Amino acid sequence: MDLTRATRRGVLSILCSGLCPSFSTMFHSQPAWAAAPAMNPSPEPASDADSMPLSTSQNEDPYLWLEEVQGERALAWVRERNAISERELQAVPGHAERERATLEVLDSQARIPVVQRVGPWLYNLWQDAANPRGLWRRTTLAEYRKANPDWETVLDLDALGRAEGENWVWGGARLLGPEYRLALVSLSRGGADAHVVREFDLALRRFVAGGFFVPEAKTDIDWIDADSVYIGSDFGPGTLTDSGYPRVIRRWTRGQPLADARTVFEGQAADVAASAFVDRTPGFERSGFVRATSFYESRLWLLQDDGTTVEVDKPLDASLAFWREHLLLQLRSDWTVAGRTWRGGSLLLARADAYLRGQREFTLLFEPTPTRSLEHWVTTRTQIVLVILDTVSSRLEAWRPNEAADSGPVAWHRRELPVPPLSSVAIAALHDPLLPEDEFAEHLWLRTSSFLRPDTLSLARTDGDQVEPLKSLPAFFDAEGMRVEQRFARSADGTRVPYFVVWPRQPRNDGHNPTLLYGYGGFEVALTPSYLAVIGRTWLAQGGVYVLANIRGGGEFGPAWHQAAILEHKQRSYDDFAAVATDLIERGVTQPAHLGIQGGSNGGLLVGAVMLQRPELFAAVVCQVPLLDMRRYHRLLAGASWMAEYGDPDDPRQWAWIGRYSPYQKLQSLQSGQKLPAALFTTSTRDDRVHPGHARKMAARMLALGQMPLYWENTEGGHGGAADNAQRARMRALELSFLWRTLSPSPATR
Repeated sequence: MDLTRATRRGVLSILCSGLCPSFSTMFHSQPAWAAAPAMNPSPEPASDADSMPLSTSQNEDPYLWLEEVQGERALAWVRERNAISERELQAVPGHAERERATLEVLDSQARIPVVQRVGPWLYNLWQDAANPRGLWRRTTLAEYRKANPDWETVLDLDALGRAEGENWVWGGARLLGPEYRLALVSLSRGGADAHVVREFDLALRRFVAGGFFVPEAKTDIDWIDADSVYIGSDFGPGTLTDSGYPRVIRRWTRGQPLADARTVFEGQAADVAASAFVDRTPGFERSGFVRATSFYESRLWLLQDDGTTVEVDKPLDASLAFWREHLLLQLRSDWTVAGRTWRGGSLLLARADAYLRGQREFTLLFEPTPTRSLEHWVTTRTQIVLVILDTVSSRLEAWRPNEAADSGPVAWHRRELPVPPLSSVAIAALHDPLLPEDEFAEHLWLRTSSFLRPDTLSLARTDGDQVEPLKSLPAFFDAEGMRVEQRFARSADGTRVPYFVVWPRQPRNDGHNPTLLYGYGGFEVALTPSYLAVIGRTWLAQGGVYVLANIRGGGEFGPAWHQAAILEHKQRSYDDFAAVATDLIERGVTQPAHLGIQGGSNGGLLVGAVMLQRPELFAAVVCQVPLLDMRRYHRLLAGASWMAEYGDPDDPRQWAWIGRYSPYQKLQSLQSGQKLPAALFTTSTRDDRVHPGHARKMAARMLALGQMPLYWENTEGGHGGAADNAQRARMRALELSFLWRTLSPSPATR
């Protein structure tokens, strides 16, 4: 159980949500469906942005009314802009076909059902045309091996929504083992992060009358036993952090009013979040509490038998996990202890009891190199399996103890597992630590993916070399003649920045290739190869070039790659992205008139900033669920939780660097008559993570300045922008039609 990463991943999620083209987020060390509410040198010489005021009043920002999410004036503006965008983009030749092709992929019955093993069952959430909100269902491994498994429906979200008159979207579930009869099910209205929690009986397949129920909030909840839970939620004034996440943890007993539940732990208002954890592994039971003091730092306490807590000593920015008798530490910065320095990005293994007694003896499982970083790891009953990125392609390593050693320190042995080149691998362990006798103790799900080759899901064993392919995606487009290259651009400070180019079957040799450049560059999120099912059909097959940039701020080369482009160095992400664009143009892949850029969330900030800094490089910008007003981002929804990434705009010294790139403020210095690339902003009314006011205000200010951006806001969908496949297809088709209309060298496709 990785405690600190679980808090950061679950409570905060990652800003790219469903927008990053990577399958790595589909497999986690905890169930994929589990409910869970991320040196300061002197700044550079002042620029024009530095003199901007440090406060924003109603008079200074005439568009603050667009931050009123459900305000009638704001919604009327949204409806008007939506109508204009839909009218223009639905008229682009091929629009209906693009929407149909996208929906066919999303609703395809041939998709690989993503499952999580729980007890004797494999659980899956399935959405298609007949079940747009989804079926929570389960089957056995024996059935799953079949081409057409027999699934048992546990909960029909569409039927539930109709019966209750709600637009329920699945928010996850926590099951109580080892019996796995009771679950705490989270349901979101329209896809928001805030959700309702209701107790569910899996044997009877119905909600428990009088069971645990939590009103809509950003709630973190976990079972203690069948009659009690730990819960962090909105209990009233003072119980949330400045970021809007739980600050107070209570122990809640069945039948007890939630208001009467006893407070057992408190974080601080300036924290990102507080949470509880319960490890029920037989013989190694532990529980305690975590304070995420920033997006990258945390402190944790173990609960003692007498009810007191003891803090576990660890580097603040290290991720700590307990694994039976062991403890693992994944470092984000260098750590000098007991006379030795361990490099940031390393993974260390120790005996938990010895570590808690103060010993600092470790086995080094991974140490980064200039090209290699640790992306993810999981544990089976006896082994640790690492997913390593080597120049942004996956490698697998398995570590096991020397079983022959009967005295002295245990020796750990490493072996490599085969992986296809220029691909990514996602893994998940089937092992259930609550079952002493577990037939799947050494089994792994292994999903391989690449840009042009459909995914394969295999069942692998760590106690041998057996790999059993179980499921494969069909080819959603004809990739014959297409190819992938990895190239490197040189950024402004000389750093080599890798990027992938995916070529269509017959690219143009005159530099007029319509080219889509995608980037993210934040929060240590790595963009890795993944099958381009939709892009392949709607872009590559039509002659477009697709480019994926691995810029600093991401996690492609570990913590150092990320830390090189945060806070006062955030501009490096934008320099890297511009360098990739420049490299594409100089190498004759495309020209500015045919180059478009796309990014979501932090990636929306990326493309918004680069649009204003280097408008001569691009013709089209797709900016999805973005941050754009960096003067106020920390005051909107979960924004305060990201100050470890961007800085505090209320601090004049930090605003000095934030103000240089903040897109909404940079519009103020736009020269009269200066032409920006064509822009499309998309967001969601129900996004309660990144405020829709960012996109609304940016579009409104650009319109007032004589620019002509398009704007489209979905009424549902949360931070992913859409709540079901039909909404996703509609949104993607609008974006693709915008890109084809702007970038295509052929008038017939505009």
